[in-house]
Amino acid sequence: MKEQNIYEVLIVDDHPLMRRGIRQLLEIDASFLVAGEASSGAEAISLANRLNPDLILLDLNMKGLSGLDTLQALRREGISARIIVLTVSDSKSDIFTLIDAGADGYLLKDSDPEVLLDDIRRGAKGGEAFSAQVAEYLHNRGAEKPDIDPFASLTERELDVLQEVARGLSNKQIAADLHISEETVKVHIRNLLRKLQVRSRVAATVLYFESRGI
Repeated sequence: MKEQNIYEVLIVDDHPLMRRGIRQLLEIDASFLVAGEASSGAEAISLANRLNPDLILLDLNMKGLSGLDTLQALRREGISARIIVLTVSDSKSDIFTLIDAGADGYLLKDSDPEVLLDDIRRGAKGGEAFSAQVAEYLHNRGAEKPDIDPFASLTERELDVLQEVARGLSNKQIAADLHISEETVKVHIRNLLRKLQVRSRVAATVLYFESRGI
C-alpha cells in the first residue's frame, strides 16, 4: 500500500539528461517518489501498467510513439494516473490537442525550477497544472469558439458533478458529497465529457470556468 501523501511518479522522456534533471527536481520534495523512468512511449505504457503510478510526466516530442500517441494509448489502457505533459512546445495547437486528448496538465520545460515543482505538486494533488502562458491560451480559447452554450444538453445531476469536478474533487469525494456511488459518478463524468465534446476532466473544467468568465 502506498504511503499517504506520497505520489509515485513515472518520468517519460527520450533524453536521459532530461530524465535525470526531472528526477533531481522531484527528489527535492519528499512527497514525490520516482517509481520509474521510460525512454519511449512503448516503455511508458508497459511501466504504467506494471507500476500503477499516481502521476506520469510525459514528454511531447519523442521518437517512435509521440507524446500524443502515448497519452491516447495510456487512456485506452485504463491508466488512472494523472498525466501531465512536460515539453518545450508552447504551440496552441499542441496545447489544445493534448488537453482535449485527456492530459491533466501542460507544463513548459523552460519554467523556473521552483515554479515547475509547485505546478507538478499541485497537479499531483488534483489541481490545475498549467504554465502561465498555457493557462492564458486556455483561458482565451473560448473567445475563438462559436457562441454556443455547450452546457444546455447537460442534466441537472451532470451539472452538479461538473461543479464538483471543477472544485478539484476526486470521484470518491464527489460521491460522498452528492450521496451517490463512485460508479454513478463515473457514468455522469463519461456522459458530460461526451456531451461537451472533450476528453478530460481538465478540459471540462476549463470550459466550465470559461462559461462563467473565470
